Amino acid sequence: MSQRPPEKRLRLRRKDELDKGNSRINTAAAKFLQVSGRIEIVVAGKKKLELNTMPLPDVPENEVWINTDEMKQLGLSDNSIATVRRA
Repeated sequence: MSQRPPEKRLRLRRKDELDKGNSRINTAAAKFLQVSGRIEIVVAGKKKLELNTMPLPDVPENEVWINTDEMKQLGLSDNSIATVRRA
């Protein structure tokens, strides 16, 4: 029986200063999710994306910061809730 990686429901926030393909996550959330560089984000079981991530302590624990243009391209609104797990 295979062990599923831990996952957490987090809020997606738009940030202009991030490059496409990158995200930021809180260090405590990254530790819980056992993130080592990439995360998978699933919104409503339909929209799925993989991003490089960097843990930062100044990101709120219940948020993931993503590039604004990338979120608009995928049709994701600011403050959406998504399931996040390591990729």
